Amino acid sequence: MKLTSAPIMGLLWAISLGTDLSAQAGQEPYGGPEDTDAFVELTEAEEEEGTIEMEAFDMVWDVNDSLTFIPGYDIYCNWNTDAIFDRISPPRVIHDTLKLYLSHDDCDHSMPIAGHVTSPFGPRKGRMHYGVDLKLSTGDPVVSAFAGMVRISRYNKSFGHVVVVRHYNGLETLYAHLSKRKVKPGDLIEAGDTIGLGGNTGRSYGSHLHFEVRFLDQPIDPALVFDLEQGELQDGTFDIHKGTFEALAKARAEMSARKYHFVRSGDTLSGIARRYHTSVGALCRLNGIKQTSVIRVGQRIRTN
Repeated sequence: MKLTSAPIMGLLWAISLGTDLSAQAGQEPYGGPEDTDAFVELTEAEEEEGTIEMEAFDMVWDVNDSLTFIPGYDIYCNWNTDAIFDRISPPRVIHDTLKLYLSHDDCDHSMPIAGHVTSPFGPRKGRMHYGVDLKLSTGDPVVSAFAGMVRISRYNKSFGHVVVVRHYNGLETLYAHLSKRKVKPGDLIEAGDTIGLGGNTGRSYGSHLHFEVRFLDQPIDPALVFDLEQGELQDGTFDIHKGTFEALAKARAEMSARKYHFVRSGDTLSGIARRYHTSVGALCRLNGIKQTSVIRVGQRIRTN
């Protein structure tokens, strides 16, 4: 295979191989099963020449094809069907406001599930909760919020059966703890198309949908995009700017400054309070417990 590329220094190409590159061809869409992904980093010489030789496959794919067929490729410059999110690279700072169009018509968006919120976005039990939890019953259909292309469809020990869809405006949405997945990487889908069935897989306690909205791998509170109780968009557009993520950065900083004590045999609330120069009442308020509560070995007690 010969892959013609633009001379972009240090770009990691994620080439998903299929039998046809057109979604309308009726064959296996590109971006297929994970075991057919080839990740090739251009060397300096290859960038100068603008081509990569891969003799094992008889196809030609260049950056213009990626820009044409892959939603948001001009923003992300990659198409990774293995990693759910990029947690290694530093966040890309947005200095100016970028206006994203969410909707032009009533049929181009949909709430993933008509369920009430059981856990909101933000700090939760000493950790960040990067999405919202929506109540459902196992087997309930879960649908895509917007049109786009499936980037991830796999099992993950934390998310269980999980699907990630990249949308044409650059947003990505994640749907986790599904009992069954109905799509595969590379599938083109419309808003309201079923991507899986609700469940309780992965690190989950009770059937629910964990729903995330991200831009350039940075989480956004879904409640800023959707009126979650009414199931409607907050607005037809959404502004992305540096301030969009400031609240998240502040919450992360506050959590990193928190200190915890792990209960050991013989510990008491009064003893823990003395050790950390605080009071039993303060410990109870921080941890939502009573002075008469029984603490267990291994339990985590917040101390500040």
